[in-house]
Amino acid sequence: MIKAGIVGGTGYTGVELLRLLAGHSGVELKAITSRGDAGKAVAEMFPNLRGFVGLNFSDPKDAPLHDCDVVFFATPNGIAMQQAASLLDAGVKVIDLAADFRIKDIALWEKWYGMTHASPALVVEAVYGLPEVNREQIRKARLVANPGCYPTATQLGFLPLVEAGCIDLDHLIADAKSGVSGAGRKAEIGILFSEASDNFKAYGVPGHRHLPEIRQGLARAAGKDVGLTFVPHLTPLIRGIHSTLYARITREEDFQALFERRYASEPFVDVLPPKSHPETRSVRAANTCRIAVHRPQDGDTLVVLSVIDNLCKGAAGQAVQNMNLMFGLDECSGLSQVPVLP
Repeated sequence: MIKAGIVGGTGYTGVELLRLLAGHSGVELKAITSRGDAGKAVAEMFPNLRGFVGLNFSDPKDAPLHDCDVVFFATPNGIAMQQAASLLDAGVKVIDLAADFRIKDIALWEKWYGMTHASPALVVEAVYGLPEVNREQIRKARLVANPGCYPTATQLGFLPLVEAGCIDLDHLIADAKSGVSGAGRKAEIGILFSEASDNFKAYGVPGHRHLPEIRQGLARAAGKDVGLTFVPHLTPLIRGIHSTLYARITREEDFQALFERRYASEPFVDVLPPKSHPETRSVRAANTCRIAVHRPQDGDTLVVLSVIDNLCKGAAGQAVQNMNLMFGLDECSGLSQVPVLP
């Protein structure tokens, strides 16, 4: 059994990790930390876990994290980079669901996240945890940087085209929408029910923190820098990401077949039949990305539709997928949930 700990177990990604790990036959939960809720039963805060998780939250300084095989950081940005080194030195593997180790250019990371990086050496070692790209590196990793939600949906939608070199890489557009859980479990005016419900808006248009992460991944696939316009939107949903991606064709291909070939062996990417329109509810609570490819009016522009659950394939589910790879388990272990409808 893999002994697992979670740092920051009171947020939405934390409870999603708890839900998935509680149902994983190869995992034993050893510790869930929270300074503010130390001593409180996990099931008291999250009643859906009653009968599945019997632990109490513990103060980080008292939690047996160094006795774990793997520790997940479901914390705000800037926490994992301060604590990961001691865990790694103790032989514990680390999966960070925040952004501390995602961007390889330290100066660029510091610009976008507004703080000095505490562990630049670990950024070099960290493996970017998108299994559809870095599966073999993840298998050997001690430290995995779990991708962001928007970057997961957007990269998976663009990657087959970028790798094939059949689109204009200087003018990519990603028009993405997220449910309010993507903002985290905190009191904030913009995500109050009366503010977010019955409303739809763009945000972060001048620049969003996920932009350099997406650009980095696509540039790696292309072998050169790419031009990307990324516009996120807040939708009146609890969970879900819908990315509508636009790319100008530079070389003819059977684009449907291109996507089907690229993801034929991927257990968590579903390329839908031609003329399909994936819905966020079709992936709710599941570690699945559904993709559809369109060429409107047989013109020179491709439109790719990519949907994920931001808390699952966009966060906790992908983290469990990475854990499975790191410990030599079946990649799909603990991730066979059927999406929830209605």
